[in-house]
Amino acid sequence: MFVILLVLVAAASFADERPIQLKDGPGKDLVAGRCTVCHSLDYIQMNSFFLDRQGWEGEVKKMVKAFGAPIQPDEMSRIVDYLVKNYGKKPVRPVSTPK
Repeated sequence: MFVILLVLVAAASFADERPIQLKDGPGKDLVAGRCTVCHSLDYIQMNSFFLDRQGWEGEVKKMVKAFGAPIQPDEMSRIVDYLVKNYGKKPVRPVSTPK
């Protein structure tokens, strides 16, 4: 009985899981097609708080060189452009102090 209850609780916890949807824009299909060969789209959203253009360039290069991601050289800039525009770290604006 305990095992059945455990299975039901586990199933219920995953019932609310929703697939990640990438933001629309040029390069979306390319990113979805190339990146999901190796990992889920969660990776993109999880890193969006930390990676600026330089960070995304480094990540894409690492995926190709270290992990063998199936990304052609001419696709890299389009992938990075999409990631920066839609999931790039937002610049911090300086706080102005009253004079």
